[in-house]
Amino acid sequence: MPEPILAQSSEQKLRDIFADVLHLPLSEINDDVAYDQTKGWDSIAHMSLIAALDAGFEIMLDTDDVIDMSSFAKARSILRKYGVSI
Repeated sequence: MPEPILAQSSEQKLRDIFADVLHLPLSEINDDVAYDQTKGWDSIAHMSLIAALDAGFEIMLDTDDVIDMSSFAKARSILRKYGVSI
């Protein structure tokens, strides 16, 4: 009998979304990744991140959270506000 597939952790899903949208290796995704300080994270990429987070976690970030999401660490904090266990 095959082993069950373990669900991807929310932390890993968040890392995967950031890596995919920002075109960065997973190894570079950490709390230091920040808007306007990370190559590729501009206003267009920011909105792509928001869309990917909304879809990936089945949530709808409000405007204040969209504006406030300035780093990977802040994204983790914001997701907790929506009940995501990270």
